[in-house]
Amino acid sequence: MFPFFFDPTYILVIAGLVISMIASARVNATFKKYDAVQSDNHLTGAAAAQAILEESGIDDVEIRKISGNLTDNYDSSNRVLSLSEATYDSTSVAAIGVAAHEVGHALQHHSGYVPLKIRSGIFPLVHFGSNLAFPIIIAGVLLSWNQTLINVGIWAFALVLIFQLVTLPVEFNASGRALRILSQDGLLTEQEVPLVKKVLGAAAMTYVAAVLSSFLQLLRLVLLFGGGNDRD
Repeated sequence: MFPFFFDPTYILVIAGLVISMIASARVNATFKKYDAVQSDNHLTGAAAAQAILEESGIDDVEIRKISGNLTDNYDSSNRVLSLSEATYDSTSVAAIGVAAHEVGHALQHHSGYVPLKIRSGIFPLVHFGSNLAFPIIIAGVLLSWNQTLINVGIWAFALVLIFQLVTLPVEFNASGRALRILSQDGLLTEQEVPLVKKVLGAAAMTYVAAVLSSFLQLLRLVLLFGGGNDRD
């Protein structure tokens, strides 16, 4: 029997999907709630990001507007800070918080933050693992249950989990930097900073959910294929 379909371990996959959906729904709901709260200083997300970069003495990071909602990111390879349409022009406390978080990654890059270096360094391996893990496992099963090949596939998928684990301190650190900057530089009031903390906290939980989801998927692969060659 081919073990990809109708096996009890699908409960692990379903659990991972539910966790990810809950985290995603929470971050979207939290952002929407505080995106309706306009900041007292009326800075846009882009203006806040630029102010933080200038205050930190960083003048080689370009800020761009990109399409989408909550698609904000910092690309360390070309020093580009991309802010989504929902962040770039918005003057809400949520937008300023998200923008500050992404600037936090630029500050990490500027200071040589080690976990960020590790994450960037292992990304090519992770890209390999995420694309080829399942084809390798399937090939191993089809080739008379070649356990060596199957194990290679499992380890390739494990790289995704390792990457996500390294991502956790990177994201939490960026949020911590953002909150400190927003508090110290007066970009938000004392009453607004706790609201941003809620937005960034909800966003951080999506990364935790991704780790849990990948762990459950990896556990499923081990249960299905990691038991050696003894098959019925």
